[in-house]
Amino acid sequence: MSTQHIENLVEELSKLTVLDMSKLKAALEEKWGVKAAAAAPMMMAAAPGAGAAAVEESTEFQVTLEATTAEKKIGVIKAVREITALGLKEAKDLVDGAPKVMKESCAKAEAEEISKKIAAAGGKVTLKGL
Repeated sequence: MSTQHIENLVEELSKLTVLDMSKLKAALEEKWGVKAAAAAPMMMAAAPGAGAAAVEESTEFQVTLEATTAEKKIGVIKAVREITALGLKEAKDLVDGAPKVMKESCAKAEAEEISKKIAAAGGKVTLKGL
């Protein structure tokens, strides 16, 4: 596989919404007969020396919407829709039902970006290292 082909593939995957990525993950798991979550424990078992470092600094985070104020609720709903690609009703339900998990697992940089967007909209987010 050429470097250009890989770069093109990365560009195409970067255009996917979170919902589309979830569907892609499920389709690949079904086609290949594997579970994506099962790979993480295996990687840690292969490198026991790296396990101590992984405990100190997580690379994957769960993003949870904790709360929002009534006057900032509309802005937070808009931010949630942008981040999660949910519909208006689903985003409103998520905000109304806080605390709710917005992202089960994402990279540190993405988690921090989500936190900034929600904070700018008037909501409160917590990040939990996985």
